[in-house]
Amino acid sequence: MSISLKNLDESKATVSAINVAAEVRKAREAVGYSVDDLAETCGLVESEIIDIENGKDADPAKLKRIAAALQVPVSAFIPM
Repeated sequence: MSISLKNLDESKATVSAINVAAEVRKAREAVGYSVDDLAETCGLVESEIIDIENGKDADPAKLKRIAAALQVPVSAFIPM
């Protein structure tokens, strides 16, 4: 079982959208993608990426698409 926002046991850890946002941005920058590059690669629009990186959205389906585009596991977005 992989770790995701959907199956994370909230009683054991708290994951905020702000923490996820920082990790998404860090992963994107690590591969040298702009927001536009990432949006094009994962099939989301720029505003969706921006909302995620600003902590306004943490939709697990979108995070899976971003993780696949960046070739990292979704768990990379969940700081431990």
